[in-house]
Amino acid sequence: MTTAALSRDQRLVLGTAILASFVAFLDGSVINVALPAISRELGGGIVTQQWVVDAYLITLGSLILLAGSLSDVLGRIVILRVGIIGFGVTSLLCAVAPGPEFLIVMRGVQGIAGALLVPSSLALITSTFEGPARSRAIGQWTAGTTVAFLTGPLLGGALVDSVGWRWVFAINVLPIAVTLVLLALLHHRDAREPGVRIDLLGAALCVVGLGGPVYALIEQGRLGWGTPVILVPLVVGLLAFAAFLWRQRVARQPLMPLGLFAVRNFGIGNISTALIYAALSIGGFIIVVFLQQVAGFPATLAALSLLPLGILNITLSTWFGSLAGRYGPRWFMAIGPIVAGIGYLLMIGAGDRVDYLTQILPGVLLFGLGLAATVAPLTAAILGSISEAQSGIGSAINNAVSRVAGLIAIAFIGVILGGQVTAAGFHRVLIVAAALLIAGGVVAALGIRTPGGKAPSSAG
Repeated sequence: MTTAALSRDQRLVLGTAILASFVAFLDGSVINVALPAISRELGGGIVTQQWVVDAYLITLGSLILLAGSLSDVLGRIVILRVGIIGFGVTSLLCAVAPGPEFLIVMRGVQGIAGALLVPSSLALITSTFEGPARSRAIGQWTAGTTVAFLTGPLLGGALVDSVGWRWVFAINVLPIAVTLVLLALLHHRDAREPGVRIDLLGAALCVVGLGGPVYALIEQGRLGWGTPVILVPLVVGLLAFAAFLWRQRVARQPLMPLGLFAVRNFGIGNISTALIYAALSIGGFIIVVFLQQVAGFPATLAALSLLPLGILNITLSTWFGSLAGRYGPRWFMAIGPIVAGIGYLLMIGAGDRVDYLTQILPGVLLFGLGLAATVAPLTAAILGSISEAQSGIGSAINNAVSRVAGLIAIAFIGVILGGQVTAAGFHRVLIVAAALLIAGGVVAALGIRTPGGKAPSSAG
């Protein structure tokens, strides 16, 4: 079935889902390049930059599983409409932020809205399409999010250098307005699942469990580890996260069914996901910030420095996915992250004065090659290990794992850097990112089972 053969409602559903997710993914990829300009105008240095990223990721990562339950209870379209309106309003409020505190709070609220968008848009597709048409629709949805990752930094750099960082948020209004028009035109029967209960206690414990330690990690450089305002949130947060895991074990309808992690490829794949996406988060953060604040690149050129990543992923991901389908995902998941980690290590030669072509580009290309070899096999291994009926919650858990890994990694950046961005700090972050990627590859090599084959004995 081609797009032209789709019904009117199916075309509207597909367009709505792609645009809604495009906005959420665009915001995630566009922000890094604007961070130096934000801290120059609003103040706060590296701490402000960390919080602008992590305030969004705390609420997004901790509430994305709850959002899936809400869409089951209240309906996909209702939750999607609330999410897209909330995202638009908070984007405008971020754009007019008078100070760093207001911006950080609004980024947290924006993360709540963002959490409503991705699971609802995917659920809308899966409830509208069936069979091969569903696979093609999800493929088009994935392509839309890839375009967001590719165009986000470039758009952000151009806006920062021309009209200012505030337009990085204000520009969201355009795709949001189009999405609301499509929702108004959609005459689609909303789907609600009977008997679903919302685990509000689990959601609250998850927010506190993530927020407390992240606050402590970011603020310890300014306040010190020994102060009560650092120790109390750290201890309370760790206890709350432990209580969240206990809650997921005993709840009748948990947000995150822990039994899924007993499935070998799902559990090992998510450990590898956490390591890999932690590395991606701190690597993407530090490269564009270092190129602007230390090497003196304008925002647009700093964004362009990572353009080869998007090109390599678009051109090679499908090919690597096909190869993984033929030969199994294990060695692609093992070798890909190791190659990507070596790419980070190649950038260590960059100092206060940067020659992009010799010091950054070779590492970006090798990193992009390794990443392209990793992502599709990783997703296939994780979702292919569980039943189709579990694919929705499995995808949501994997998405949450990647977001939370990025959240914690960004919180650690201040500790690794020592409070300010320097060439030496840049090198330390690259080494940590490379170590995380290589560890992710080793975990996959030891633990992933090729479908139909035997598990490696060292992991058994």
